[in-house]
Amino acid sequence: MNKKVLIIEDNNDIRENVVEILELAGYQVFEANNGKTGVELATKNLPDIVLCDIMMPELDGYGVLYMLNKNPETAATPFIFLTAKAERVDLRKGMEMGADDYLTKPFDDMDLLNAIESRLKKKELQQNFYSKALDRLNNLISKNNGLAELKKIVLERKGRQFKKNQVIYYDGDKGTGLYLIISGKVKSIRLAEDGRELMTGIYTEDEYLGINALLANEPYSDTATALEDCVLCHIPKDQLEQMINLYPEIAREFIKLLANNIKEKEDQLMQLAYYSVRKRMAEAMVRLSRQQTNESFKITREDLAAMAGMATETVSRTLSDFKDEGLIDKKGSTITILDLTRLSKMKN
Repeated sequence: MNKKVLIIEDNNDIRENVVEILELAGYQVFEANNGKTGVELATKNLPDIVLCDIMMPELDGYGVLYMLNKNPETAATPFIFLTAKAERVDLRKGMEMGADDYLTKPFDDMDLLNAIESRLKKKELQQNFYSKALDRLNNLISKNNGLAELKKIVLERKGRQFKKNQVIYYDGDKGTGLYLIISGKVKSIRLAEDGRELMTGIYTEDEYLGINALLANEPYSDTATALEDCVLCHIPKDQLEQMINLYPEIAREFIKLLANNIKEKEDQLMQLAYYSVRKRMAEAMVRLSRQQTNESFKITREDLAAMAGMATETVSRTLSDFKDEGLIDKKGSTITILDLTRLSKMKN
């Protein structure tokens, strides 16, 4: 079946030219000359991809993207802005809202076709990636119908890409739902009264962010930031609440995850209160190693300091001691565990 493309463009010449190119390339094309009509066509026809001008009458491109993101049936649809050079400064707003790409007018036939093909392939790969990540849910939910419904929700959502050091949400933000990490790593931090950062957790593939805010119906209690480039799937709160009401087993499993998180935080507080600098650093190394598929990982001095609750200068001295003792190797920000057993049994 031919892929469906929706073009929303108020300039008749540009729109007709794009329609002609896409139909010659074998796409099924729908067209609209304003944003309002475009949203109606998208809702009715569920296109595989949307091309949309930014500046239009009745409803501009940002409004179109907002409306499509609100609708679960169109939220995962790849979205490409068509923009004049003078509007490129406004593109950041669109990309932050969830747009996938943009084409600067005038563009040639190959630019158009390559952009569409690239985004459609990326969506297909992303869905395959989601399916692999969701295999773990078989251990989370015992009811097959609950598993199928939760998988369906995740697959319908568009994965959002975050660059390294980009904030996902801030402490105090309204809890809007749950984040499932599809790829990459995320750290959560809280600020002490003196301004120092305390790392409350590091999360990796297949793990969830925001469970406590979801279950307690409260704002996020920490700030989540991408430790590296990553892809997250945001599952809206209202959809999750419906699932929890229909399938209590899901709620029980999320409560177990929350209980494990609380236990980890309690252990971390005990370590900060009673462990020596060396013991705290060794425990941090052990926790980091458990999240790796090999013995090496990358982490900055600042993040290690936040994780172990010590000054960066102390981190540097302790890592140097560990290296001299043959416990680790360190090259730049890459640390390799050489003797995990000795680190695990580090005396206080």
